[in-house]
Amino acid sequence: MGNSKRIVLLVESDILIRSPLAEYLRECGYHVLEASGATEARQHVQAAASSIDVILADAAGDGGFALASWVREVQPGVAVVLAGSVDMAAEKAGNLCEQGPDIAKPYDHQLVLNRIRRMLASRDRG
Repeated sequence: MGNSKRIVLLVESDILIRSPLAEYLRECGYHVLEASGATEARQHVQAAASSIDVILADAAGDGGFALASWVREVQPGVAVVLAGSVDMAAEKAGNLCEQGPDIAKPYDHQLVLNRIRRMLASRDRG
């Protein structure tokens, strides 16, 4: 990409949740790739592996934890945020993500944006 926009891969099966959040992030200056599930997300990662900066995935959705684990193996530099109503395995999520699954659904768009910005800034400093 010539314009140096950061790339966010948004993995969410519900189009009514995914579409407005993706549009909001685009309005905030991010290039957003959308996937309806883990299979489609893996295809995006394989096609644009070194370009994706952040993956936001529903932990309870189609393979959320497995997707995060796979991304850690194949692209350890990609930041992963697991989101959703997660009453399970916080320890497991903590091992896969920098800060665990602390974004709840329905998404607060500003909260998601702030989390992505903090994650990218931290990675840039490190």
